Amino acid sequence: MSLKLLPESMLKAIDLLPDAKTPVTLFTRHSLREVVNGQGLAGYDLQLTEQGRDLAEEWGAYLIQQSDRVIQHCISSPIQRCVDTAALMIQGADAVVAPNTHRIEIVEQGLLVEPGSFVLDIQKAAPYFKAQGALGFINSFVNNALPGMKHPITGVVDVLELIYNTHPQDCNGLSLAVSHDTILAAIIAVISGRNVIDQADWPAMMEGLFVWFEGDEFLESKLKWIWRGVRYELNIRDFRQQ
Repeated sequence: MSLKLLPESMLKAIDLLPDAKTPVTLFTRHSLREVVNGQGLAGYDLQLTEQGRDLAEEWGAYLIQQSDRVIQHCISSPIQRCVDTAALMIQGADAVVAPNTHRIEIVEQGLLVEPGSFVLDIQKAAPYFKAQGALGFINSFVNNALPGMKHPITGVVDVLELIYNTHPQDCNGLSLAVSHDTILAAIIAVISGRNVIDQADWPAMMEGLFVWFEGDEFLESKLKWIWRGVRYELNIRDFRQQ
C-alpha cells in the first residue's frame, strides 16, 4: 500500500479539517521523485518514481474518501513532477467519486516554481541559492537578508492571494496547489512567525498544509491552516502590515 509512504502528519490532518461544508485547499509538495546528491537543490528535470506515482494516485483517492470533498480546482508549478502529482491525485479521485473531477484543468502557475515566487532579480539571487543550499537560502530569505528577493511577507502574501483567488467556493470543495519544498518551507516559516528553520522543519515529499479562509475579501480575511497536526490562524491584514 503506497500510503505507507505518505507522511503521517497528512493522515492526522484529515481529522482536523473543518466541516465538509467549508472548502479547503491542499497546498502540497510533489510526490516522491528521483533523488540526487547536493544541498537540497533539485533540477527541474527530475521525475516522479513509480512509488511516487502510485502514492499520488492513492492519496488522491483516500483524501476524497475520508474528507467527503470533491476536487474542484487545481494549480501547480509547471515543473513536470508537480503537474504529474496533480494529475495522478485527480486520477485517484476519479476512481472513487462520480462528479466530474476528470474535467479539472491543471493551471500552471509561475508563483509556485522554486524559488520563483520570491525572486525579483534572479541574477542577483541565484549565486546565493547555489552557495547556501536550499535550507540556508530559505533561512536567509525569511530574515530578509538576500539581494534580488522580495520582502518575505510580500512574497508569501503573493502566494496566499493566489491560493485565495483559486480557492473553491462551493460546499464540499477541495482545491489542489502543488509546489516545491522551498516554497512550502518559506511560507510555513513566515506565517508561523519563525526566522530560523532546520532540517526537521523541512516538508517531506507529498507533505503539505491544508488552508482555508474566512472573509469575502483577501485583505480582510482570516487565514486558517493545518500543519503537522496543529491548527493555526492569522489575520491577513495584520500579517501584511508587520
